[in-house]
Amino acid sequence: MLFWYRPQRSATAIFLLPFSWLFGAIVWFRRFCYRINLKKSYRFPVPIIVVGNLSVGGTGKTPFVLWLVHLLKRNGFKPGIVSRGVGGQKQQYPRWVSATDNPSEVGDEAVMLAKRSDCPLVICIDRVAAVRTLLQKSGCDIIVSDDGLQHYALHRDIEIVVIDGERGLGNQCLLPAGPLRELPSRLKKVNFIVRQGGSALPTEFTMQLQGEEAVSLINEQLKKPLTDFSNQRIHAVAAIGNPKRFFDSLKKYHLNIIEHSFPDHYLFKKEDLHFDDDLPILMTEKDAVKCKTFALSNYWYVPVDAEIESHLSSALLAKLS
Repeated sequence: MLFWYRPQRSATAIFLLPFSWLFGAIVWFRRFCYRINLKKSYRFPVPIIVVGNLSVGGTGKTPFVLWLVHLLKRNGFKPGIVSRGVGGQKQQYPRWVSATDNPSEVGDEAVMLAKRSDCPLVICIDRVAAVRTLLQKSGCDIIVSDDGLQHYALHRDIEIVVIDGERGLGNQCLLPAGPLRELPSRLKKVNFIVRQGGSALPTEFTMQLQGEEAVSLINEQLKKPLTDFSNQRIHAVAAIGNPKRFFDSLKKYHLNIIEHSFPDHYLFKKEDLHFDDDLPILMTEKDAVKCKTFALSNYWYVPVDAEIESHLSSALLAKLS
């Protein structure tokens, strides 16, 4: 929704404002029910860290979760991950996820997290049930919830919000007039705010996504720096919340790209990537897990890692202690 991110509220946004007010009333009432214990919030005997966002669409949350679980492991914790499994089938019951699972069933982000994190991972639309399963059948002593900021049935000890530094909170309207699931004032109640790209406020921590090499889909031992593609014409494919971020990251290496945007979590078919030429095709790591079964020698993906200022590591560990 391009009008969500215009500086001034468009006519479309103004027309949709009454629906946003209704959405906001529902959000407020739902949270109020948890506050007065009309709805139950489940507390577990291990710390729960929720990583989420206020807006719909990509903010860099998944790379942050990977950074977080690796930080926890380096400091002696045994983290587990719970997720809803967005992009796959709705899991009414907890399901364990491995790196070899079908993304159409469990979601692309879940497969990528299982592959990169080396942590036990359970998906379910009921995050409480997912946590309960992890604790019953693994040795986890801390849980990271990938998304779930608005899943108030799960009591959390630490809340972290990731914001896209380029798009911010858009026009700061609630759905459907804007991209927000909750009002901007919700940020005052979270423990940490991480801004991916752009200029961070004094109360925020900065995060940059770094991806400097391409990995072959048919042989992941085969890697080459992105500079090897400089001044070449290539196809760039992205089915993420903010495809522009991926395309812009490639342009930094002077790639002459042909952009192909798809809806977030789109399940690729081999026909989608038949471009009637032999040019290299570069995609995100999240998209690569959906294309591996029909990959050709010109298919490459660009893994990214989150680089976060060191103050956040010490602040998080201090909070946990």
